[in-house]
Parts: sequence; structure tokens; C-alpha cells
Amino acid sequence: MIFVTMKHFLVFVLFFGFILFFLYWYLLGPVNNSREIKIFTVPKYQAGFAVIKELKDKGFIKSAGAFEFLMNVVEPGKKIESGGFRLTGSMTALDVIHKITGRPDLVWVTFGGCLRKEQVGEILADTLKWNEDELSKWNTVYTNIKPEYKEGVYYPDTYLLPVDESGEKIAGRLIARFNEKFAPLAEKFVAGNIKWTTGLKIASLIAREAAGKEDMGIISGVIWNRLEIGMPLQIDATMQYTLGKNKEGLWWGGIDIREKQNDSLYNSYMYKGLPPTPICSPNIEYIEAVLNPVDTPCLYYLHDRGRQIHCAETYEGHMENINKYLN
Repeated sequence: MIFVTMKHFLVFVLFFGFILFFLYWYLLGPVNNSREIKIFTVPKYQAGFAVIKELKDKGFIKSAGAFEFLMNVVEPGKKIESGGFRLTGSMTALDVIHKITGRPDLVWVTFGGCLRKEQVGEILADTLKWNEDELSKWNTVYTNIKPEYKEGVYYPDTYLLPVDESGEKIAGRLIARFNEKFAPLAEKFVAGNIKWTTGLKIASLIAREAAGKEDMGIISGVIWNRLEIGMPLQIDATMQYTLGKNKEGLWWGGIDIREKQNDSLYNSYMYKGLPPTPICSPNIEYIEAVLNPVDTPCLYYLHDRGRQIHCAETYEGHMENINKYLN
């Protein structure tokens, strides 16, 4: 009698185990047998983004409810980072959980403002955990594949970058984004008989000098006016570029009066015309400002302490503005 009962018990256990395995595989097993890698993206700003629902909708898991239950058991309270994760249809729910609660395979990187390539490199090095050698190659090798790519084409934007991608390929990504943004304006530059490299140099100067969108056109007009009459541009930002990092560790800090005596082709007080390269990578608004200068007689400008621009036709008028708005 005991033997019969034990036999029935074993059958029951096996049957129950089979049912559990079937349910697990049905609800938490692989969606399919595909080993094709697809990227599951978690936005940089996750507000309103339901990770589990998106995993279900994108076909990476079978059951949202079962997945949530398993995740609360395996990784309770674990935060999912923003970024991209390489997933396949052949992954089980448990595989997916371990993957999305780990370090992303792709990370979000944002470059704002008009940055010189060394600043872009520092952001990349910090985000992608580059060593000093890789950062040095960014500054000396990856961004020097062509003379016209030395500076100015590392477009400021938000990118989703693979953590294992080479610096050379990342440079190519940023250049490709620049080309994409610039393409709609290419014919206008040709029609205006302006080389794209010339336009990019001017755009970078506007970007470093403008206090806001309102004065981009005025600064563009002043730069064009100075170029047309052969007047030195006398823009401090070119000196900041020559200086590099100042004593405070800032790339765009203040310029000592002695810096204006340094013999450099970027010294726009000493040499007429545009610098040899752009001094930073401007976005499309500054590039458009090159094509749309304000028609102004001004040759000089300054910003008051409220960042409002004031321009003057003559040096005497400029000095009056300095006394009025700055002294």
C-alpha cells in the first residue's frame, strides 16, 4: 500500500513538474529561435516609458505579467539604465532580465553647444571609459583622416553609441550626422559662391560669439563686413582656441592681453581673414546664420552684462558703447 502511494506521488510530482515547465516555457521561454541581434532602446529620459510593455510590444518576451513577476523575484527593485541592449528572440525571459539590468551595450551621449574636438573626446572618454591612449588617438588620429575634418564637423547632438565601437567609427558617425544636417544647405552655399569649409569657419565664430539666437544674424553681418574690407576679425574666441585649456582648466576661459601677442594663424588680431580651421563644431542654426547675415553697417559689437548685443559702425562708437554698457 505504501509502495502504491509513493508511486502515485512520484507520478503526481512528475506531472506537476511537467506542467510547471510547460507554463514556464510557454510564458517565459524564448519568443522564437532567431539569433539575429536587435537593439532594444530605453530612452535617455524614461518618463512615461514602460520597459516591460515595450519588451512585449517589440516581441522580446511572451508575457508581460509573467516577466514582471519573474523580474520582481530575480532582480527586485533593480534600476534599468537608459541606453541600448542587444537582444535576440532566442533569449529566455531570464536571459532578458539579466541583460537589461546590466550595463547597456549602447549608451546615450550628448554634445551640446559648439565644442572643440578635444572637448568631444573628453565626453566620449568619460562615457565610454576610454584610457589616455584612446583619447590621444581621438585628438590626433581619428579626427585627422582629412584636412577638412580636423575640426568643426563633429556635430553637436544626442547619439546612441555602442560601448565597444572604435573611436574611428564614432568620428565617422558624427561626421555623417554633420553631412546629413548640412546637405539641405549645400546648394545655397554653392549659389552664394561660399565654400562649405569657409561657411563652417564663420559658423563656428558666430557660435562662440553669440549670446543667443537673436544676435546670430548681427554677428554674421559684422564678420562678413570685416572680411569684405580686409579688416582683422579681432575675435577673442580664436585666441581661446589657440590657448587651449587655461590655468583654471577651462577650454573657453578668459584671455589675457598678452595672449593677443602670440604669433598664431588663429590670432585674429594679428592675421586678417578666417582661421585655418573652424574653432568648434556648430549646429545647423549657426551654419544657416552664415547664409542669412543681418544687413548692418556695423563693424564692432559687444554684449552688455545682460548679454544684450550693441553694435557700432566706428571704433569711436564702439568705445562709447564700452563706456556706456561695460564701464
